[in-house]
Amino acid sequence: MSSSFSKDEIVTATEVVRNFSHELKSLTRGEKKKLVIVKNNRFEAVMLPFEEYERMSEAVSILEKIYDKTKIRPHGN
Repeated sequence: MSSSFSKDEIVTATEVVRNFSHELKSLTRGEKKKLVIVKNNRFEAVMLPFEEYERMSEAVSILEKIYDKTKIRPHGN
């Protein structure tokens, strides 16, 4: 799976710990859409504004319902 993010959205876990308030504000103010957190040179997590998380969670729920309705069912069920 491929994701796109800008260089300023990539932060180390250490930077997040040291600058948590600043990084959180950058998300809640809309200055950044997400933070991609790197630990030991690996992408480990993504931090999102709560509204974006809710939007994505609702989209997944809708897609799951659509998938459940369109699954091929065996004859007789």
